Amino acid sequence: MKARWSLLLVVGLVSVLLALPAAALAQATGEVEIFSWWAGDEGPALEAIIAEFEKRNPGVRINNATVTGGAGVNAKAVLKTRMLGGDPPGTFQVHAGQELIGTWVIARRMEDLSFLFEEQGWYDVFPAGLISLLSTEDGVWSVPVNIHRSNVLWYVPENLERWGVSVPRTWDEFLAIAPTLQAKGVIPLSLGENWTATHLWENVALAVLGPEKWQQLWTGELPFTAPEAVAVWDLFGQILQYTNADAASLSWQQATDMVANGEAAFNVMGDWAAGYMSTTLGLEPGKGFGWAPSPGTEGIFMMLSDSFGLPVGSPNREGVLEWLRWIGSREAQDIFNPLKGSISPRLDSDLSKYGPYAQSAARDWKTNTIVGSLAHGVVANELFMNDFATAMEIFLATRNSQAAANAAQAIAIQSGIGR
Repeated sequence: MKARWSLLLVVGLVSVLLALPAAALAQATGEVEIFSWWAGDEGPALEAIIAEFEKRNPGVRINNATVTGGAGVNAKAVLKTRMLGGDPPGTFQVHAGQELIGTWVIARRMEDLSFLFEEQGWYDVFPAGLISLLSTEDGVWSVPVNIHRSNVLWYVPENLERWGVSVPRTWDEFLAIAPTLQAKGVIPLSLGENWTATHLWENVALAVLGPEKWQQLWTGELPFTAPEAVAVWDLFGQILQYTNADAASLSWQQATDMVANGEAAFNVMGDWAAGYMSTTLGLEPGKGFGWAPSPGTEGIFMMLSDSFGLPVGSPNREGVLEWLRWIGSREAQDIFNPLKGSISPRLDSDLSKYGPYAQSAARDWKTNTIVGSLAHGVVANELFMNDFATAMEIFLATRNSQAAANAAQAIAIQSGIGR
């Protein structure tokens, strides 16, 4: 009888062990390199979940390999060199959408993570629309950590009251109040380096075209040379007249600082600016800084999502998988996103842990029309983005709308937009 019970106990233990995921049977060890552009002022959110991960996985050493530069403009160049040179990082930050799919997945540089989504139950907690941006018919290729909003106008309520202006709901309203602000010695709209100009351009384009025609640019149904698309450049050029002359030399943080310190009235930037102003500058949401949809985009949520995947040939594959399990969890995302200024993509996120801006963004995410960002990799691949950046530099110098539209159309054809 004793032997029989011992046998049953062994069989039971084996059954339990077989039911556990592989990660539960062996603790991850060694170094995991996390490659991202979240350095400096953008670093606290990532550092917070790294610290908690290392507590839970004492055998793992995280190499937080960051490359400074907003929107990843510098990091992506370094990443390309490493990936093509056969030296992939353990895992790397990549925007959901065409930056992921059209750059790395079609080049067969990523491992399929469908098994991880099944194991962790993520098909049930991440929105289907977001999963589609991470997927092809052959698999799911990265784990999302956040949802950011691109189309946000930032300002300081007290300053607007002092200057006697209101938040513009349209670009025509902005153009009407801009001379008043200039007369008071205030820059109407602060702007930073080249990629922030592309960020502003996509906001202007969304306002001019609306969500349906914006999407048609990226399916190839609406040419960049269509009259309404050329009109985007015309309006963009008018708006640029009311920006700071030193834009090319400023980071997005410095452009945000201009609003915070009263040099400028407004700034159009993604909601990582909320994380910067509340976490780094210590400003109170709703008082120290305010927000609204960028002019002409009320009821529309232009989204982007940061994610991490598993490159083919990644060192310490098991350590990376354990990191991916962690960043996809509700606990990790509810640590990360309140600090970052973003919201969690998980449907079961605890919004009581988030500030006033993020709570408003979460409401809009559920009710607004959702479209993808150009500047942050959702609607176009890296080939398009690199050449579009050059076209943007030329436009900033020449203000030639038709030439810019012609260049954008040529780039779209060359990079396979709509195919």
